[in-house]
Amino acid sequence: MSNDALNVNAHPPPHGVNGQTSAIGITYRGSNWYFTVCAIMTVSTFVFIGLSFTKPRTHRIFHYITAAITLVAAIAYFSMGADLGQTPIPVQFERSNPKVSGTPDNQNREIFYVRYIDWVITTPLLLLDLLLTAGMPWPTILYTILIDEIMIVTGLVGALVQSTYKWAYFAFGTVAFLWVAWTVTWTARKHALSLGDQISRTYTICGVWTIFLWFLYPIAWGLSEGGNVIAPDSEAIFYGILDIMAKPVFGALLLWGHRNIDPARLGLHIRDYDDDPATTGGTHSGPHGEKGTRDGIANNGVTPTTAAPATTSV
Repeated sequence: MSNDALNVNAHPPPHGVNGQTSAIGITYRGSNWYFTVCAIMTVSTFVFIGLSFTKPRTHRIFHYITAAITLVAAIAYFSMGADLGQTPIPVQFERSNPKVSGTPDNQNREIFYVRYIDWVITTPLLLLDLLLTAGMPWPTILYTILIDEIMIVTGLVGALVQSTYKWAYFAFGTVAFLWVAWTVTWTARKHALSLGDQISRTYTICGVWTIFLWFLYPIAWGLSEGGNVIAPDSEAIFYGILDIMAKPVFGALLLWGHRNIDPARLGLHIRDYDDDPATTGGTHSGPHGEKGTRDGIANNGVTPTTAAPATTSV
């Protein structure tokens, strides 16, 4: 079956949205590549979910996070393959290369905002995978994720701006990225080192892999949405390869490293429903006899480091 997405959704090329058209857009080669990446992300999602069933429910958190990353990416790449989730934006730099020159009366390049919707969801999940592996405290994790969101949003705004002001947003995003990179490569690495060789090795491999790849994304942005240097098909290949390396390959490395790591070693004491004495016939009593409490505080699905002694009625 042939790929008819561009004819169906572009009516036909040049690519149109809300009465505006883009003379600089993907061809069928770019569309086919996007659908290929979508397939890779989809298969990866099923693999990661399948692997989760080899673990107890209390040990599946990294499988679930990693599968969510590739699931969101699969939907985004399906949208881009169908030439959806994009909008025409006039280029700042007019080029002589016929692949990015447009036409005399149309210098619009299609910008896939759906890519940034993907990143604004998946990059925090990637950081969550990493920073939980390092045993980082929640305030640091949440603050790092906020900085990451700033990085993605400024990249999107810059891509949608025609004037030189786009490079101010690029600068804001770069500073945010450097902050995230510092946290991952320095602060979190020191936390991981304190948790033992196995955890430190897993974190170092996945952390260095991620930050190395993330350094390449601003280059891709500068050559495509920013500078209009490479054609949208080349942009698709550049971003697609980076996303495959940063998501399915990252996920495989991470889950392999976690195969013998108990989440409790990372401070993740997750209680399953059949571990709750209330569902198995016993009770946990606090000092004042409250069921399901310890020191008068509800467990809220987290097993304390030292469990209170169980008592049974006779």
